[in-house]
Amino acid sequence: MSASIQLLAMGNPLLDMQISTDQKMLDKYSLKANDAVLVNDSQKGIYAEVASMSPVYVAGGAAQNAARCAQYILPENSTVYLGAVGDDDLANQLREANKKAGLKELYQVVKEFPTGACACLITGHHRSLCTQLGAAEKFSSSHLKTEAVAKAIEDARIYYLGGFFLTHGIESSLELAQSAAQSEKIFTMNLSAPFIAQFFKDNVDQILPYVDYLFGNESEAAAYAEAHSWDTKDLATIAVRIAALPKKVQSRPRIVIITQGSESTIVASTNTNAFSPSSDLKAIETGHVLIVPVSPLKAEQIVDTNGAGDAFAGGVLGGLVLKKPIDQCIEIGHKLGQMCVGQVGPQLKWPKEQVL
Repeated sequence: MSASIQLLAMGNPLLDMQISTDQKMLDKYSLKANDAVLVNDSQKGIYAEVASMSPVYVAGGAAQNAARCAQYILPENSTVYLGAVGDDDLANQLREANKKAGLKELYQVVKEFPTGACACLITGHHRSLCTQLGAAEKFSSSHLKTEAVAKAIEDARIYYLGGFFLTHGIESSLELAQSAAQSEKIFTMNLSAPFIAQFFKDNVDQILPYVDYLFGNESEAAAYAEAHSWDTKDLATIAVRIAALPKKVQSRPRIVIITQGSESTIVASTNTNAFSPSSDLKAIETGHVLIVPVSPLKAEQIVDTNGAGDAFAGGVLGGLVLKKPIDQCIEIGHKLGQMCVGQVGPQLKWPKEQVL
């Protein structure tokens, strides 16, 4: 493993099966637009139905998408990804996509289970995700102690955890988070979906003290506030309150980043030192908020929104690796998010375009 590794991401590697469809199909499988769920018994037929509709197959998994997008703006071999896959063709498709993107993966291979899959239903400019984790949820913390992975953890300066991983991988997540705290490295996490904050609240709360940068969208932030019985639905206030929660590493303030699709991104911290000196900050409760507008896109520029949030997170992470100030990191995230919505699935333009 090269010592040039800067960013290490951990999550659930999945192959996306993507189709364009209508509200009827969402209703059939009790799905909502712009939501993500783990498959239940009544939804298991969705994969065969999607497979019969000539889907586009795209390498997915939220943290893996973000890692590929971070690598898009970084020097070769800057990023490594951890997750569990089966010993099958789907895993090989993921490896090929990562190779093209320049992302190194250190998969744990679980031969008894198939590689995970995600049915991605696109309705207009909205996406709905239904995931069957397969081998992904069999990830073992013992993988973190293998020679190559331990070296990658040692080399990386920034760690990124996909919130979906908390449905099964709290032990591994805590191990990585504690390693970051002991080395005073940057630990980042994505809330990933409303159900994570709702149904895996305790796991989120165990990890959050270690988190230096927290990503989420408006639905996820609202779900977090509701799960904690907060008396507000104001996103900026929620972001400040999360930023103010107890933190293990006191040497840097937590930064909370809340996206709102085509609306402005909210960036919150309790310390003005987290922002550029020229930032136009708004004081809320015990913290400060920066509002970063999103450049408008025309309807014809939008192909689908699957993976846009991952591309945004990847852009911000890439900016952090390059030691850019947070406002510039957000702008890079916006650029990659908008590039992603112009492609089919969680992908960026190829050959690469200059973003920085």
